[in-house]
Amino acid sequence: MKVLRRLIIPIVIFIIVRILFQFSFFSSLEHKAQDSLFRLRGPVPVADSIVIVAIDDVTFQDLQQSWPFPRELHAKLIDNLVNAGARQIVFDIEFTEYSNPWSDAALAVSAANAGNVIMAGKFIEYTDNTYHKQIQTPIQPLLAEQINWGIVNMPKDLDSFVREYRLFEEMGGEKYYAIGVAALANSRLYHPDWQKGISVSGKTLQAANFRIPVIKEKNARINYFGPANTFPHISFSNVLDDSTMDMAGIDLDQYYELLERGVFEDKIVLIGATLSELHDEFHTPFSSRMTAGVEIHANFLEMVRKGNYLQDINFWLFVLAEFVLAMLLFSLLSWLKPQWSVLVAILLILLTMLASYILFANHNLLIRMVEVVLLIILLYISALVIHYLRSQKEKKFIKSAFQQYLAPELVNELLRNPQNLKYGGSLQEITVLFSDIRAFTTYAEKHKPEETAQILKEYLTAMVETIKQNCGIVDKFVGDEIMALYGTPVPHADHALQACRTALDMRVALIKLQQKWKAEGREDFEIGIGINTGPAVVGNLGSEQIFDYTAIGDTINLGARLEGLNKEFETSQKIIISESTFEKVKDQVQANFLADVKVKGKDLSVKIYELIGLK
Repeated sequence: MKVLRRLIIPIVIFIIVRILFQFSFFSSLEHKAQDSLFRLRGPVPVADSIVIVAIDDVTFQDLQQSWPFPRELHAKLIDNLVNAGARQIVFDIEFTEYSNPWSDAALAVSAANAGNVIMAGKFIEYTDNTYHKQIQTPIQPLLAEQINWGIVNMPKDLDSFVREYRLFEEMGGEKYYAIGVAALANSRLYHPDWQKGISVSGKTLQAANFRIPVIKEKNARINYFGPANTFPHISFSNVLDDSTMDMAGIDLDQYYELLERGVFEDKIVLIGATLSELHDEFHTPFSSRMTAGVEIHANFLEMVRKGNYLQDINFWLFVLAEFVLAMLLFSLLSWLKPQWSVLVAILLILLTMLASYILFANHNLLIRMVEVVLLIILLYISALVIHYLRSQKEKKFIKSAFQQYLAPELVNELLRNPQNLKYGGSLQEITVLFSDIRAFTTYAEKHKPEETAQILKEYLTAMVETIKQNCGIVDKFVGDEIMALYGTPVPHADHALQACRTALDMRVALIKLQQKWKAEGREDFEIGIGINTGPAVVGNLGSEQIFDYTAIGDTINLGARLEGLNKEFETSQKIIISESTFEKVKDQVQANFLADVKVKGKDLSVKIYELIGLK
């Protein structure tokens, strides 16, 4: 049965974990964990081959234009970039609606003359009673000039983060590729029929000489190189700022400086909005700042050009490793003690995180880190439950075996520390309290046995409850005498004070009982209490057959003698404490010195005090 359990439980947990990560909540947790790997790794240097022309705050200040800008400005931008030696010009700006014929024609002519421009379109899905798909293409003057274009859709996860790149959309049996794919396909030769040169087979998209891994049928995972502004940004207005442009009344001619520095020479130039007001920003794994859509395209192009793809570890290898881990780890955790099993679980979780980071940072491999961590946690919890059930079984045995001999406090201590069942004691400083009923033999002779037993039961019940409330344990009853210990088996620094409080509370409880008995017409009685503090041998001091947790030594003997001295001294509370107890509690109790006395079995006299109350 035990072997079968060790097989079934880890298999069930393994299956549960596999099922859980089919749900979006757990997938989202995995995404967040993988995001943290990007931030831990930090930015990676990018090649000097991509430049972003940004429509930013500076642009709006310089041009003093409202959005959208007149299209002749975009035409001039193309002309200036061509003149600056740009290898390819990619617009992340949609020219899908007409403006005025002259502006549209100027843009189309400049794009056609450049012979290296990629324009933007968009794929739209909407529901109007029925589901519809629509492609928004660039305006007809651009299509008439056979300007190449691609879609700019950004696939977002449920948490609105962009972790993947949409390679294409399909409609009417035709594929519409992203501007990034269009840029790659036209990187060597700009050709109107470039789509025909792209092939999608299995999990790979081939564009020119680039092989792009495909996930989810039409996406690529983006290996981000850094947060926003990882790629060089040049303001849109700076590229326009030549001798023919008047920038807000300031004649700087910044374009010529860019030309002289060769900023665009043989570069892929992406044009897009980076101003937050234009709402083209997205959350990425580097989520401290939102990243403009144009820079996400730049990350995709850089990744493909470098072949720096993120890959999932082999699925079947990962599943096999998870299964083996589940079987072996559960057996190990079930065998280890809980305090060791938690250390093993924590160590494995830390190793999983470290391995995830090393594989990501050094080999561009992703493993399901959260999935493995959850598997370890569930295995640990299951092993802990097994340990708990096993210990409960042991505790049940101890309770059934010893509760008829020991006070509940001792039983609980044995449950916490079963090693205390072993024979032997240790020297400890404790406080012992003895209480005894005055003239109980005479009382018993005057009353029926049933009445004596009943009143003794009421008395002992009240006294035991008082002892328990003050953290003492009832060591034993000797007829009507009670022996209680303080500071053991659980150590307490103020055990002497606890014993004194018990004695005073016992007096209060006795007075209530006396009042009750008088009201019932029954005879009451008086008690005496003695308290002593000192070293004693404490532990299991019974025989091999009978467990007896008790204390022995001079400290215990003196405590018993002090209780007896109540017959010789007239005290207000009938409580006598030793000098050693008094020294422990003198700042917290009211006590009067009684005498130096010699007790039986002691050569030296002992100072004794009567306990009156608490300060």
